[in-house]
Amino acid sequence: MEIKTIKAQERKKYKLIREKASQLEREKVKTNVELFVESFYKTTFKERYISIYWPLNNEIDIRSLKIKYPLALPKCKQNKDLGFYVWDDSPLENDYEGIPSPANHKALSFNEISLILVPCLAMDKTLLRLGYGGGYYDKLRSNKHWRSIKIIGVLTSNCISENLLPKAKWDIELNGYITEKGIYV
Repeated sequence: MEIKTIKAQERKKYKLIREKASQLEREKVKTNVELFVESFYKTTFKERYISIYWPLNNEIDIRSLKIKYPLALPKCKQNKDLGFYVWDDSPLENDYEGIPSPANHKALSFNEISLILVPCLAMDKTLLRLGYGGGYYDKLRSNKHWRSIKIIGVLTSNCISENLLPKAKWDIELNGYITEKGIYV
């Protein structure tokens, strides 16, 4: 079976699994993300941004980090290009994939981002992430400068796969993940 088909089946499976996570589990994930960011931020350059994501389809909502930290949001563009933009009080607009993102047009460089938090449909023990299949993060991280930035998955523990997830040649593992059960970085 073709890897694209296998991944599509896995996505469908984990979307259903993710829906079963309780609100309490989601809140615990959010709390663990906040604990990790607080610790991480104390040891990094404070003039750098932390990139989060706009939550869609039952993803863990970590937007409250904006209260305490300088944040950036990703913006999907054509050709699977992904940029990060300061999330300020300006209105958001939909990006190429229809996801709310900052309307400003000055992308941050890799040396202005200290951490990237990404949503996951699933993750396996090798830190391989199953996302929605756009390939934006993998393409970004194929650049050595962007790959040097720590990227952490955010998900509930019911979406940690006991089996290895299907891996395409362009897939790049993350640096860790955070669930309601702990911080694995």
